[in-house]
Amino acid sequence: MLLTDQEVKTLEKKANDIRISIIEMLAEAKSGHSGGPLGMADVFTALYFNLLKHDPKNPQMPERDRLVLSNGHICPVLYATMAHAGYFPVSELLTLRKFGSKLQGHPHREFLPSLENSSGPLGSGLSQAVGMALADKIDFDKLSPRYVYCMLGDGELNEGQNWEALMLGAKEKLGNLIAIVDRNNIQIDGYTEDIMPLLPLYEKFKAFNWHVQEVDGHDMDSIVTAVNKAKSVFEKPSVIIAHTIPGRGVSYMEKRYEWHGVPPGISDISGAPEKAQQVKVALDDLKD
Repeated sequence: MLLTDQEVKTLEKKANDIRISIIEMLAEAKSGHSGGPLGMADVFTALYFNLLKHDPKNPQMPERDRLVLSNGHICPVLYATMAHAGYFPVSELLTLRKFGSKLQGHPHREFLPSLENSSGPLGSGLSQAVGMALADKIDFDKLSPRYVYCMLGDGELNEGQNWEALMLGAKEKLGNLIAIVDRNNIQIDGYTEDIMPLLPLYEKFKAFNWHVQEVDGHDMDSIVTAVNKAKSVFEKPSVIIAHTIPGRGVSYMEKRYEWHGVPPGISDISGAPEKAQQVKVALDDLKD
């Protein structure tokens, strides 16, 4: 079922508010990743405000869907989305990366118990998600009442462990597992196709016997439709390749790998405003 125009506008407004929070928290921390979090704000908004079965007032409810963040460095978008969804006060986002904060630079579930996993080392999240989905399949005698979502970065797919997890997920026919790849074409050292080419990515996943879709990661209808379609596939796990623009919404960051792991306000990157103006320009871009 397609979203109504009003539902799309509401989700887009929420995603923009989340992007503003991302800039504010990164600026306060003077540390952290900009490109991926801004690029994935629409996907996380669609999940937390339309698709996921979850309850911020009861984060550990047994029937909840589980979201595994494998590319932990994009945690500012996870934290910001969770705050806007009501898991903790939005004001707490400004404690990002500060000593004693629940919001560590990479997610740590002992600090923020509503997280499903701790992450940081790339390549391990899909294995964790396969384990969760397999356990549910066993516990619920093949028909799980919930889904396990795994968020992956495209550069992260350089890690061989992902492909072992893909094989096991297909072998066990984990129809309750949905992976979403942030296909933004950048990683910390440059563009993915220069460093370790992934193409043809769709065909690779297909060859591993996963149900594969490609979507515009900034189109709410496309995201919601793809996830709902994945839920209708029972005999194999699903992967959604979400094509996103890193740094989405901030003019001087968009499509620039240099902003993969740098917050606004601390670096002189070619083509960007002076350091003292970077935060203001980013917020002005998002508030226009």
